[in-house]
Amino acid sequence: MTSSLSDVHSPFPEPATEPATGEGSRSPTPDLAAAFDPERFHDGAVDIVGRLTTYLGDRSVRGLDLLDPAVLLKAARGLMTPERQRIADFDADRVNRIVDLYTETGIPVYSPGYMGRQFSGVVPLAGLIDLVGSVVNQPSSFYEAGQLPSVAERLMAEELNRFIGWDRDRFAMVTTSGGSLANLTALLAARNRAFPQIWTRGAADMSGRPAIAVSEEAHYSVTRAAGVLGIGERQIIRLPVDRAGRIRPDLAGPALAEALRRGLRPFCLVASAGTTSMGAFDPLEELADVAHRYGLWLHVDGAHGASLLLSDRHRDRLRGIERADSLTWDAHKMLFMPAPCTLLFYRDGSAARDAFRQRASYVFDEEPDVYSAYDSAGKNLECTKRPMIMPLWAVWSVYGPALFAQKIDRLCATARQAYRMIAAEPDFAVAHEPESNIVCFRYLPDDLDPVTVHRLQLEIRNRIRGDGRFFISKVDIEGVAALRVVVMNHLIDAGHLAMLIAEIRDIGQRVLRASAGARHDQPNGSHS
Repeated sequence: MTSSLSDVHSPFPEPATEPATGEGSRSPTPDLAAAFDPERFHDGAVDIVGRLTTYLGDRSVRGLDLLDPAVLLKAARGLMTPERQRIADFDADRVNRIVDLYTETGIPVYSPGYMGRQFSGVVPLAGLIDLVGSVVNQPSSFYEAGQLPSVAERLMAEELNRFIGWDRDRFAMVTTSGGSLANLTALLAARNRAFPQIWTRGAADMSGRPAIAVSEEAHYSVTRAAGVLGIGERQIIRLPVDRAGRIRPDLAGPALAEALRRGLRPFCLVASAGTTSMGAFDPLEELADVAHRYGLWLHVDGAHGASLLLSDRHRDRLRGIERADSLTWDAHKMLFMPAPCTLLFYRDGSAARDAFRQRASYVFDEEPDVYSAYDSAGKNLECTKRPMIMPLWAVWSVYGPALFAQKIDRLCATARQAYRMIAAEPDFAVAHEPESNIVCFRYLPDDLDPVTVHRLQLEIRNRIRGDGRFFISKVDIEGVAALRVVVMNHLIDAGHLAMLIAEIRDIGQRVLRASAGARHDQPNGSHS
């Protein structure tokens, strides 16, 4: 019998009476029962939360302490119990040392020195809700297994679609474990729309070769998806970009026309809203026109930049998003959630169901009902899926959308500040004007040849990472390495940026002096 909320008198019902232990039944051994003991969980949780509170409160400027893997392997092995024949006694000190090793060897995402990747320190409440999800363990692909996560997914879809602008009665959203999986799923839906028989009959009987059109700056997961789908790298149509890394709509049409002349059958155009390399936003409005002209599905990889939709100041970066057919949106990037948590949106909800066409009596109900309408397993690759939507829904429910908008605005403003500060330095050169929270630049003290410039940036980045004060990344732009700052911490200010610039200059000068000395010491002044 199904109960409603009105039938539930308390969220903490009385425990059921223990059945009598009859002959032939066996109670858990004391050691096994102890491993699942609620009081022991409580005591361990208090210790862990205390350590994490200290971790969150550390505002020191520090980068990545990159250990030799052999050293870390030895330390981690030393924390493993030698017991093999029986369940070892609970060792609180061992647990605390595991937690300490975990936090000490990770990227310090809450430090102002962290400017290297696109994932953020999470909103602390999200971490607590993630803990709840791990304990209650409700896989969210089916309503009967994860009731509240399934409802929360529907609620967050409605909330976020307010910023996208699709027909509220027609669109659909499904969560996936990461942007790579979301991009693959969207391309699968696009392929099945263009080639309805391919799911059952394969590609052998088709005329023409399926192809996708992507930016030269597209994330590798998009081209990887082409390989997974059997499209092949040779059928990827590369669309030229401008110096800022954005697709040029005026050249996209000719590239597609040429592909058609070569016998390709493009079915999808993939645009980016915040490229990984420079945070560039493709012109979606113009690309929607191109996609419409050639009958293509328009997928937007907004894993990084779709969150700018929540900002009144920066929403225009995604002008035209309402004309896309699908959108990838990572909540573990600029919505500051635990990874992975990706939201895959479809303008036409039927496309989500058409991505996978299977029957499995053990999971899919033959007769849909009010419960199965909330199932998501038929719309994504995952059968067992973490309730990843819960931290986002809980934080949204408690704080509202303004929390996200204000942090996004702060990050973008700090990136602009970094751009202005770096551009003002005579021995630095910015590679682009930031469109979001990513800034790429090079240290260029003299007229260096391209090979030296490339190697200098790599050495600077490696030494900064090794010194452990800042953590930045690098990217190749037009074949030459550039330093890359991703502002994900709202605590970063001008003082931290000035410290980083000074450190880059100091390291760069030391590298150049060492290089000059090495050349001078070679016989006859020869160069290697």
